[in-house]
Amino acid sequence: MMELPKILMIMGGLLLIVGFVMQFIGKIPGDFVFKKGNTTFYFPIVTSIIISILLTVLFSIFGRFK
Repeated sequence: MMELPKILMIMGGLLLIVGFVMQFIGKIPGDFVFKKGNTTFYFPIVTSIIISILLTVLFSIFGRFK
C-alpha cells in the first residue's frame, strides 16, 4: 500500500498540472454559458465528463495497489 504522503504529493502534482493547463485553455469547448441581463449560468458538462474519466482512471490505478 502506498503511503499517505506519496498519495498526497501525486494528487497535488496532478492538481498543479490540471490548473496550469486550464489557465491556458480557459473555457473548454462544449461547456454551456447562458447570459441574460445581469445573470450568468455556467453549465460545465464537458468539463464534468473529462474530470469523471480522469478520476475513474486514477481510482482504478490506485485500486490495484491494495
